[in-house]
Amino acid sequence: MSTETPARELRTYRAWARAHLLAGGVRDPAFPALVQQLMQSPLHECSDSQLIVDGEQAFQAMISAIDGARDEVLLETYILRDDRIGVEVERALARAVVRGVRVNVLADAVGSLETKSEFWKGLTRDGITVRLFHRLRYLPFQALRRDHRKIVVIDRSVAFTGGMNIGVEYGSSIRHHDTGAWRDTMVRLHGSVAAELASVFAEGWDRADGPPLPGLEYISWDEQTVALRATREWSFRGQSFMARVEQQLTRVRPRKRGRRVRRRADVGAHTDKSTALVLDARPGRGQRELLAVLASLVGGARTRLWITTPYFAPPSRALSLLRAAARRGVDVRLLVPGEKTDVRLARHAAHGAYRALLNRGVRVFEYQLATLHSKTLVVDGAAGVVGSTNLDFRSFWLNAECNVLLFDTGTAHDLENAFTNDCAHSIEITKTTWTQRTWWHAVGDWCARQLRAVL
Repeated sequence: MSTETPARELRTYRAWARAHLLAGGVRDPAFPALVQQLMQSPLHECSDSQLIVDGEQAFQAMISAIDGARDEVLLETYILRDDRIGVEVERALARAVVRGVRVNVLADAVGSLETKSEFWKGLTRDGITVRLFHRLRYLPFQALRRDHRKIVVIDRSVAFTGGMNIGVEYGSSIRHHDTGAWRDTMVRLHGSVAAELASVFAEGWDRADGPPLPGLEYISWDEQTVALRATREWSFRGQSFMARVEQQLTRVRPRKRGRRVRRRADVGAHTDKSTALVLDARPGRGQRELLAVLASLVGGARTRLWITTPYFAPPSRALSLLRAAARRGVDVRLLVPGEKTDVRLARHAAHGAYRALLNRGVRVFEYQLATLHSKTLVVDGAAGVVGSTNLDFRSFWLNAECNVLLFDTGTAHDLENAFTNDCAHSIEITKTTWTQRTWWHAVGDWCARQLRAVL
């Protein structure tokens, strides 16, 4: 594969086709170069990543890392609750401030809407710098854009990312049979990948009017005005319509779109060592690239493609790629929530896709033990994705998301073990059982599927 092909030409189907043609699929030495080319991001050596599938263990590890911080703690989350887990995290952050550590907290204003104002004031009194992403004062369309990332970065050398928000349901333990526990996944990372995740944090932090972070190079987006086009002019009280528009535009200062952080874009050679690639996106940047990488992972699957997602409402082309993988003999499995779900309409939207998948050999499992919130993908025991992106319209086009692609057989093995264990606590949906559901259930599923773009 030529490394000079523009990334914009390697989108979705083209990326899938390139990966599909590689002799070794995701194990092919050319595959990491392909996804690097798509994301224009570096591969980071990351030989000691640790998958964490238990909420209690995840928060113990995060709090322990915060307690060991010497210079900086960055925490970004969609939901930050003022419950027991939120208070434990707050105390750990406050202890870090006392030691002289710089602590910045970024939470989504809508995701954390139920958190009381006193909690935010308490963080500020503790010396923690707090920002809320896109408060509701923003214009309606801007307010739809949410920060759905979950990132904790310690001293830019240790990082956590995945699907867990800060709340009791995420920090409870299924293995201890805690009531109300959710099934979720985080990954702990070391090395230069943590520094890149700090840059991802800085982008949302700057968007929320946070002060610049030291050691990062900020770049202003181009300031632009909207150019209105017209094939004719309309008279309005003796003055042409376009003349009035131009007069109004001169009174409005171009809106500053914010800043981004300059990040490495070198595409180095893949080595035999375990590596990680950051897959982050936000409205206006990285979304098509993320979709192309996901498509390439499907195209590069040769034996196994196992997907876990709490909200499954992808575009039709994604279903086509999954069906194509199953037709060529790949063991394609989809793990989604069962009756225990926090968004029932999203579950029915997933139901609307079952028939097309089952008819082509995709196996579908519904998790029964707890509320499933994990977002993972593992391919051929060689590559795995852990992050915050759901397979739905909101994650693909409206949210800021962060994931990490790991080329590490140990992590992939752990992901497969977790998937197998989850399937043991799931009900498999078969073509026979699915055709026996009631007609009104089928109609409801079809309707929910048509609404997938607004979920």
